[in-house]
Amino acid sequence: MAARRHGKRPPKALRMSVELPLWRAITGYRILTLVYTLCQVAFSYRHYEHPLGAVAYMGALTVWMALTWRRTTSPERCTRQFLIVDLGFAVGGILLTSLVDSHARIMGGAPTLPSIWTAGAVLGFAIKGGWRWAAVASSAVAVANLVEREQLARDTLRNVVLVWVAGVAIGYVVEVARASERTLARALQIEAATRERERLARDIHDSVLQVLAMVQRRGTAIGGEAAELGRMAGEQEVALRTLVAGGLVRPAGAAAVASYVPAPAPAPVTAAHDGTAGTAVAPARSAPPAADGSCDVRALLAPFAGAGVTFSEPGAPVELPAAAAAELAAAVSAALDNVRVHAGDGAHAWILVEDEPHAVIVTVRDDGPGIPEGRLADAEREGRLGVALSIRGRLRDLGGSAAWISVTGQGTEVELTVPKGTAPEGGKRGKSRA
Repeated sequence: MAARRHGKRPPKALRMSVELPLWRAITGYRILTLVYTLCQVAFSYRHYEHPLGAVAYMGALTVWMALTWRRTTSPERCTRQFLIVDLGFAVGGILLTSLVDSHARIMGGAPTLPSIWTAGAVLGFAIKGGWRWAAVASSAVAVANLVEREQLARDTLRNVVLVWVAGVAIGYVVEVARASERTLARALQIEAATRERERLARDIHDSVLQVLAMVQRRGTAIGGEAAELGRMAGEQEVALRTLVAGGLVRPAGAAAVASYVPAPAPAPVTAAHDGTAGTAVAPARSAPPAADGSCDVRALLAPFAGAGVTFSEPGAPVELPAAAAAELAAAVSAALDNVRVHAGDGAHAWILVEDEPHAVIVTVRDDGPGIPEGRLADAEREGRLGVALSIRGRLRDLGGSAAWISVTGQGTEVELTVPKGTAPEGGKRGKSRA
């Protein structure tokens, strides 16, 4: 209301539909065929028995088109009542031809008054209501042509069949296009909901599940009442993993999804040890984003270095958009956490950052016992989503990839690839680096 009060119109809602080009096409067709029909009647004016009747009909048809041409520019304006009246003009013009033209000209194949403009009325039914509506409109036109010719001549039969087939075919295509559009819209909704669910599950894994797992381990080690607390934490961890893996974690409502704005990513938690089992050390510093919104990946990953982690970096800044850099750092943190949990306290980890022309590649390698074949797939089925969501899911959302190379007894290598800007998706590289 305020916008109207100040003379501003609210923005128009755009209708994205496969039908819109068809409506524009039929509008152009009706206008062009009207011009053609007017020229045709003008050239044949002297040959009509009652030329004034032909002129009167063409005048009425022209006025009708001038008043209603916008009706066929969108499905909302093209109502059923309009289509019926429009078809009435076409059928009426066909029947009127026998009154204003001579019998000899009609039998000789002279065109009807509306001529090819009639097809526009049929196509309107086809686009609006599908092939069934088109079949009804085509049948009405066919009956009118047969009444006008008073016999089933070859050219009349040909014209009737062409109009009928064209109308039904276009109506069927429109129905298929609508079904495809609905399927695509549903698929996009499912994809959006799945990505939101994965984001929430990833956040839960990076925070709640890890805390519950730590409480369970520490409680069991301490014993007494703490052991009971650890047992309860373990039960809740299993239940929460089941919910996350089963896809039951949803946002509070549709409004929450629509208004969600991602918060700045928290600083990554390093997997380097501070001497206490099961404890991680927070990074000492983080990288502020540059003026153009980019961030030096090295500054986010450097705090991970410690007694058990060796960090290697290029001499020049390795820049990514700030959000992408934060997600990459979180994926590295998850990889280091897996090293700490699964490779043991004595394992050593190496982080290598590579700045390629089209992508940033971060490799996390450890000298642990390695990952048995099929273990990652089993872990995902069990609801342990560190790899599936915290690492692979993050990289997928960035348009990148995550590859695992593991040799039993020699350790595991995780290669994280994030494309720069609009560069093509980075491929997985198969060679290992020492």
